[in-house]
Amino acid sequence: MKTSLLRTIAAALTATTLAVTGAACGAADADDPTTLTVGFVVDPSWAQIPVADKAGYFGEHDVKVKVVNFPSGIEALQAVAAGQLDIATAADVPSSAVLTKSPTLRVVGDGARWEGSRIVARRSAGIDSVEDLAGKSIGTPIGTSAAYFVANTLAHRGIDAKLVQVSPSATVTAATQRDVDAVSIFQPYQAQVVQALGADAIELTGGTYHQHSLYLASQHAVTTKSAALASFFAALDDAGRDLKNLADPAVSAVAAATQLQPDLLRTVLPQFDFALQLAPDLAAKLDGLGRWAKTQGKIPADTELPNYATFLDDGFLPKR
Repeated sequence: MKTSLLRTIAAALTATTLAVTGAACGAADADDPTTLTVGFVVDPSWAQIPVADKAGYFGEHDVKVKVVNFPSGIEALQAVAAGQLDIATAADVPSSAVLTKSPTLRVVGDGARWEGSRIVARRSAGIDSVEDLAGKSIGTPIGTSAAYFVANTLAHRGIDAKLVQVSPSATVTAATQRDVDAVSIFQPYQAQVVQALGADAIELTGGTYHQHSLYLASQHAVTTKSAALASFFAALDDAGRDLKNLADPAVSAVAAATQLQPDLLRTVLPQFDFALQLAPDLAAKLDGLGRWAKTQGKIPADTELPNYATFLDDGFLPKR
């Protein structure tokens, strides 16, 4: 394993803030079929995880869950591919890329669909519309769903702008220090940038992309922890109902996990459809994202994209 990956995993392990069921966070417990180590991207897209944890739903469904925090799906996917996790949360864009390199992984759930992606720009940079982004600099973590959203938006308007690599945790600083003219980033950072810019912020939308918030499992978890996976998703299903109703304990749990204020979350959470699913047409969407990733150099140009339908496994989701 590369040194950089070891450092990423170590940092994620020490950064964990959720109160988890069972024991402290660590590598996947290969010997206990009732325990799952889950990589949680700190984002309301996977809000079911902190809600299920705080409400005790994991315990009610007889599964022990160890949660490890990650800043983005790219790092979480690296960890599950390296055998450090049983399950990783990640958006569809990085998932389409990792499946070309880690064919043993399985997409076992689509936890939420998000239609709240926005490009957050500074009015003081002379930006009042998407068209005003022409020639401007836009900070985004390249290779993520946020980068795809802004690229898709610009392409649909025929606009040429400069995408600048900015890590998720640095987007607020990049925007407020005027290192870039705008940012494209997922939650909770999107809301934090809007808050930090205040009246100078303008939120822009466009294009055709809506994020799918996926759960990917290792082959080991699929073959040896099937009951635990089913219990995990049963608990998330319970949590999804709480989120749909904006129950106070659920909002508080997400606030604690994401460091977003409860009042703000009451406007953010309704942007998500938290119904668990794994629709067959997801395969075609992953294929399209994989083709885009090839144009960006995130997948080698000579890579033959797989049949993404072979990676979808809905056998662990609650039956409707």
